[in-house]
Amino acid sequence: VQLQASGGGLVQAGGSLRLSCAASGLTFSSYSMAWFRQAPGKEREFVAAINWSGISTYYADSVKGRFTIYRDNAKNTVYLEMNSLKPEDTAIYYCAAKVNWYSRQKREYDYWGQGTLVTVSS
Repeated sequence: VQLQASGGGLVQAGGSLRLSCAASGLTFSSYSMAWFRQAPGKEREFVAAINWSGISTYYADSVKGRFTIYRDNAKNTVYLEMNSLKPEDTAIYYCAAKVNWYSRQKREYDYWGQGTLVTVSS
């Protein structure tokens, strides 16, 4: 199984980025997907999740209303659209996959991508 995250970069505060995570080696439409992030010196934290069909989503309070998670099962890809970015959003962003329903708990995820760095300048 491979999860390949991409789309990170340097952006000014207030700007936007779209992250992508392409999955292979698994039946993508059977997995809930999530994005986590880890800032320097901090624990990895939950950002957003989406169920296998894309009907249900869940967000951390810190990103609600600014970030949108969605998926394209035909392309085996999950996305994270990030708007109104803040310096505190700076982190390495990881995508993760788990069977059945999503969770906020990173220990429940079966597969992880390598991460993509997002840097938001003030």
